[in-house]
Amino acid sequence: MNTNKIDHIIALSNDLRWQIGDEFHDNLAEGIYADAAEIVKGAVRKKDEKGTFRIDTKIDKIITSKVWGFPLMFIILAVVLWMTIVGANYPSAMLSGLLLDTIHPALKGFASNIGMPWWLDGFLIDGVYLAVAWVIAVMLPPMAIFFPLFTLLEDFGYLPRVAFNLDHLFKLSGAHGKQALTMSMGFGCNAAGIVATRIIDSPRERLIAIITNNFSLCNGRWPTQILIATIFVGALVPASYSGIMSLAAVIGIAVLGMVFMFLVSWGLSKTVLKGEVSTFNLELPPYRPPRFWKTIYTSIIDRTLIVLWRAIVFAAPAGAVIWLISNIYLGDASIATWLIDSLDGFGFLLGLNGVILVAYIVAIPANEIVIPTILMLTVLVTGISAGEGAGVMFELDSATATGDILRAGGWTLLTAINLMLFSLLHNPCSTTIYTIYKETKSVKWTTVASVLPVILGFVVTFLVAQIWRLLA
Repeated sequence: MNTNKIDHIIALSNDLRWQIGDEFHDNLAEGIYADAAEIVKGAVRKKDEKGTFRIDTKIDKIITSKVWGFPLMFIILAVVLWMTIVGANYPSAMLSGLLLDTIHPALKGFASNIGMPWWLDGFLIDGVYLAVAWVIAVMLPPMAIFFPLFTLLEDFGYLPRVAFNLDHLFKLSGAHGKQALTMSMGFGCNAAGIVATRIIDSPRERLIAIITNNFSLCNGRWPTQILIATIFVGALVPASYSGIMSLAAVIGIAVLGMVFMFLVSWGLSKTVLKGEVSTFNLELPPYRPPRFWKTIYTSIIDRTLIVLWRAIVFAAPAGAVIWLISNIYLGDASIATWLIDSLDGFGFLLGLNGVILVAYIVAIPANEIVIPTILMLTVLVTGISAGEGAGVMFELDSATATGDILRAGGWTLLTAINLMLFSLLHNPCSTTIYTIYKETKSVKWTTVASVLPVILGFVVTFLVAQIWRLLA
């Protein structure tokens, strides 16, 4: 510090002393120096001196370290996802039993008693109602668990540390460090992840975060990943290791989604969304006990129920479409059969089949109904005795029985692997597409965010299929 600055500070101090009095000035100065000394004592350690670090600093030395930061981050994420998936099994089973096994038959009986025409019965109950019931049973429990857990980590002060750890990687990809938080939110629901991008100030970097959030594997896609990995990937090893193998495959897909997020963010930042990465001044808040009940309330009201309602609004017409294409005939075949036959050739090039492609087309509104739709369509085209009729979505309690139906439909290990990849790399659900439009107010960017993942899905599955067949 030069002499002029010192003289200026002394002059200000003397002026302050003249205004407030010597005694108060001295007490104020002593208080400031005491606070400063306490901060230095807790945060600074001199060489060969045993300093006392605050508990926040001690925790941060581990959580934000280059050695332990990333492993701990993945472990915590894995624990949260495990608690979400396992914890949701029981309430999902209860809701499924109530909505599908109890209320659905009751509605069918009521419709029969009042003489409702079969087509209206099927359209409303087997189509619209079943789609809504599937979405509620599959989507509500995971969100009701994931969002509170996520918000508790945020309140505790851990999520800013995640952003700190990932800031360098996002900066290399031309994105913003806060995208780490929106990416994490996307694991619960991509629509919620899109809304969370509001924390990013730069319009360019926020747009990158919005476009790439679909690469976070949302809770609507976890059941598909787990089921297919259990049936096909877990069968590659002895039964005692099948669970570990299946889990590794699903986690691998989730990590692959993060890789695509970085790659696509980098590609966008170098082409259509060029620009400098904005400065990211991250203040790590102190750790504090989460406000448990307030967190539970706000998570369920502000995130879970709002997102669920949007999903229901879009799922209802999807159920109607699924029933209609399965029951309206063009000549001797239903529209669904005609579509499946038309897309089988393209599906073969991708290592998939027509059933999968049709299921993903009609299930755009909600990923939760993909597997029930695939099973219904497989039964429809193969004539297997299962389910309750054309257009009636269903699932089986046994993974073995589900695997038998899929294999009868021509599924192989290649089909399973490419379905897991396509489940990761395909268009966002209708709820997310609608949220993207609301946040961007742009048809152009909404279209880009919806079409780009599909193109990547086609390219990746095509390459995997060709390499697989070349090596076979």
